[in-house]
Amino acid sequence: MEDGIFIGRGNLCSSSREKLKLVVFQKPVADLTELALARFVARARRAAGLKGTVDVLVTSSTEMRALNRRFRGKDKPTDVLSFPCARDDARRQFAGEIALSADIAAQNARLLGHSPGQEVKILVLHGVLHLLGYDHERDRGQMARRERQLRLRLGLPTGLIDRTLANGKRRLA
Repeated sequence: MEDGIFIGRGNLCSSSREKLKLVVFQKPVADLTELALARFVARARRAAGLKGTVDVLVTSSTEMRALNRRFRGKDKPTDVLSFPCARDDARRQFAGEIALSADIAAQNARLLGHSPGQEVKILVLHGVLHLLGYDHERDRGQMARRERQLRLRLGLPTGLIDRTLANGKRRLA
């Protein structure tokens, strides 16, 4: 356990991992409580058809940069990272973990005219889809279509993939 984050073998998941809270706020989000986010995670999981629990870490851009460097070899902060657990676990009680930047969420929310809480939910939905195995860099729009469908069902504003495409393949932050 480092700074409230479990570091497993190769990613944040491990079959022998310690039991974490469903939602961990290392950095607060102005209009979102742990309980509200935990409830949204449950709704998003059900809507997407993801089996198993999901742990969510809401942290700083500095921590996200360190995680991105460690697990993806990219030395820059990112908005969201997903860490699916091994698919060979027959029980599938734990689906994986999502880490997201409260700093980038707040910045994007200001730019897009919605609340930081809404932006965090958009990031969680994006992460849930990655836990299901979607990969927007390789799937010819399949993840984008599913994200759009779920975003509308869950009452969320424009999603990550749609805004990236609208901005010429460039993320806002």
